[in-house]
Amino acid sequence: MTSPATVDDSRYLSARQHSGEADRTAIRLWLYIVAAVIVALVLVGGATRLTESGLSITEWKPVHGVIPPLSDDEWQDEFTRYQQIPQYQVFNADMDLDGFKTIYWWEWTHRLLARGVGVVFALPFLFFWVSGRIEPFLKPRLLGILLLGGLQGAVGWWMVASGLVARTEVSQYRLAIHLTLACLIFTATLWVARGLAPHSDDGAPSRHSAKVGALLTLLALCQIYLGGLVAGLRAGLTFNTWPLMDGQLVPAGLFVMSPWWRNLFENVMTVQFVHRCGAYLLLTVAVLHAVAAWAQAPGSTHARRATVLALLVVGQASLGITTLLLQVPIGWALLHQAGALLVLGFAVAHWRGLAGPYRQVFRLTVRS
Repeated sequence: MTSPATVDDSRYLSARQHSGEADRTAIRLWLYIVAAVIVALVLVGGATRLTESGLSITEWKPVHGVIPPLSDDEWQDEFTRYQQIPQYQVFNADMDLDGFKTIYWWEWTHRLLARGVGVVFALPFLFFWVSGRIEPFLKPRLLGILLLGGLQGAVGWWMVASGLVARTEVSQYRLAIHLTLACLIFTATLWVARGLAPHSDDGAPSRHSAKVGALLTLLALCQIYLGGLVAGLRAGLTFNTWPLMDGQLVPAGLFVMSPWWRNLFENVMTVQFVHRCGAYLLLTVAVLHAVAAWAQAPGSTHARRATVLALLVVGQASLGITTLLLQVPIGWALLHQAGALLVLGFAVAHWRGLAGPYRQVFRLTVRS
């Protein structure tokens, strides 16, 4: 016969489990929302770069900058500041106030979304923490994401500052770092969220599958970094043929700069060529991974996801080729950027699925 104490313990454990699962679901949904806002932020950032709008706001005002110009005098003040930087003097000396407003709104929207990500993350994070809904092992992970977000704001201004004095555009080095850091935050957010989700009972196809999943995520991040260099150098506006580049599979002139390593970051031809090679490598690894997953665990959830990932990489490569051949129209360029985030996000989810979920940890007490 079951004692009353045993029944009470069972109910207590059941209550703890139900409470913990509900909290995990809420946190997971919140993190997915954060990830979605990051996607919007990156795409608006891409549009800001493509429209040459990133230097239209020449001051960093983390708080006051939320309010755009509201009067003709304020608009003129902003325009006057822009007229003092090299980009205006070299390229946009014939720009009028209406033209300035167009580029200003792109950059203002980008900065507003950046602030929005901070609010969307920080306020729910504070609520979940104060109300005791965050399990101890999650706290340093979420704090780390928050700190990366703060760092990203500083890196964003560091990037803009590079184009305000001696240059007519931002440094491609800093642009690529800014973009990659945003994608690292996106990666970390999805990793934590997927770790809180229910996982398939299917075992990984092999003991090395999770390592390949990590490799695919790393390759996707590297491609995004290389894409940032391409955007920073406007390398997509040159050598608009495929599969040949300058009439050759391996063009001459890849290492004409000295020292040699500068070519990897400053030579338009080399940067685009390396970006192409990175795409070939990512595609090859994704396809081989899918084939191996089906051979080792046919019909499993992991094999199906590996196949979807490979198809996404094929689609992304096709978008990249189309964007190049069309000489980077803004619509295709943003679609290509969105495709990169889709590949990265699915690679993270696939890797997390292979690695398994976070171990269920119940609280010592039930929230009242």
